Amino acid sequence: MTGIPPLSPDENAKRNQLQREKPKVYEKILRFDEKVERGESIAILQFQYDYACNFRCQHCCITRLQEKGQDRKLRSFGIPEVRELARQADELGLAQVVITGGEPLVFPDFDQIVEALDPSRFYITSDTNGWFLDEARAKHLKAIGVDKIQLSLDSLNAEEHDAFRRKPGSHARALRAIDAAQAAGLNLLIATVVTKQRIRSEEFIEFLEFGKARKVPIFVTYAKPVGAWEGNYDVMITREDMDYLRQLEQRYQVFTHLTPAYGMDLGCIAVKRMVSVTKFGDVMPCPYIHTSLGNFFQEPLKEILERGMKLKCFSGHVDTCLIAEDRHFIEEVEAKKIYGKPLPVPWDQVFGPEDFSDGQPSPVPGE
Repeated sequence: MTGIPPLSPDENAKRNQLQREKPKVYEKILRFDEKVERGESIAILQFQYDYACNFRCQHCCITRLQEKGQDRKLRSFGIPEVRELARQADELGLAQVVITGGEPLVFPDFDQIVEALDPSRFYITSDTNGWFLDEARAKHLKAIGVDKIQLSLDSLNAEEHDAFRRKPGSHARALRAIDAAQAAGLNLLIATVVTKQRIRSEEFIEFLEFGKARKVPIFVTYAKPVGAWEGNYDVMITREDMDYLRQLEQRYQVFTHLTPAYGMDLGCIAVKRMVSVTKFGDVMPCPYIHTSLGNFFQEPLKEILERGMKLKCFSGHVDTCLIAEDRHFIEEVEAKKIYGKPLPVPWDQVFGPEDFSDGQPSPVPGE
């Protein structure tokens, strides 16, 4: 962690609201600083409960993760397993869960997932493409304990958005979802994919102006050469592009995973501030680095996170997105050791003793 910027007025307001509405979550967040100083993860759990989806987006990062589901003998999450994941995460002082997929709002047991996580212990976000988020559904989500909606929108032009998401009518549904979430009192952010071709365009500035006018923060997901875009280096941004976006952060409520938050500047947040838990229990450093640090059904979450925090590429402060901009990481790790293999690739097939800070990676369970 480098310099600690002060909390913004918006962050202070949200923290005060959290103290009133979710005191258990608030207390955990207050301890984040000391956990970071001890070298512990304060990860958001990006929880890929299921891969069912009503869209087939051009850039989808889970296309090959879904292939694992063809093995019917594999264990996958049900509600009892969600309860156990929540119990272990709570014991570790983790405070936030993002329910994702797939498209969470097609899950028939979505309400049971939220109940099993226990909204009193976690700040709960749901990803969505907006297709099923009307006003009634938004009010229901708020009532059962969902705190935030992260809505995908990739252009103000309906035709461009629908083509990118490969779903006619999806743009209109996304705009409806914005109105519905705001009317229900849900916190809302718009997630948008930004490529090399888009980042300096007039369309992107117009998009940010739209968010500003609607008072909705914009979360930028940099294009990454994985999933359906495996090997697609043409869409990747550069360091100069990232610097340009940081300038835009001064004018708009736009941010990335690299943006300092909670009074902390962690750089790349893989493992430190986020892990992805797949439908089949694998814990990945982030949604886009498709290596398994361990499997939740085989060993405790605590041991998996500790293993991840010993990896040099995740434990130190990295001022870029490893899987969006760092060509060395992409070519030496992703392309050579992950591309073309069944996903996620076990950590011991991707990293060696030299990649660990102590040179002594923890053993694979069963060995």
